[in-house]
Amino acid sequence: MINIRENNKNVEEFNLLYDLVGWGAYDSEVTKKALDNTFYSVSVYDDNNIIGYGRIIGDTICFLYIHDIMVKPEYQGKKIGTLIMNKLLEKINQIKKENPDLRVYLGASKNREKFYEKFGFVKRIDADLGYGMILKN
Repeated sequence: MINIRENNKNVEEFNLLYDLVGWGAYDSEVTKKALDNTFYSVSVYDDNNIIGYGRIIGDTICFLYIHDIMVKPEYQGKKIGTLIMNKLLEKINQIKKENPDLRVYLGASKNREKFYEKFGFVKRIDADLGYGMILKN
């Protein structure tokens, strides 16, 4: 049975999913700190087995960033990612009641943009905001 848990901060489950989707896992202490600083998260389980995860980070009122949308490979294509996004967007819509000008960002993995477009996201350049950028190591 599929169930959702909010704000679960399980380092091992997070790192497991990070590995399974091909991103590699962080050091456990780094992951713990990241999860401790997460504003809101959703973990999806099939019975007691983690199968998906997504989180929101940011200042909680003006700028939010959807991050780490992960679905176990054998569950991809089964609407688990959609379930995660809908739950995260519910939280975002609650905040928009307080600040309608809230800006919500995300960084789509390469070739996954179409998934996020279904939820109303556009490329920054298409919103006249310029390209998203990242600080190179």
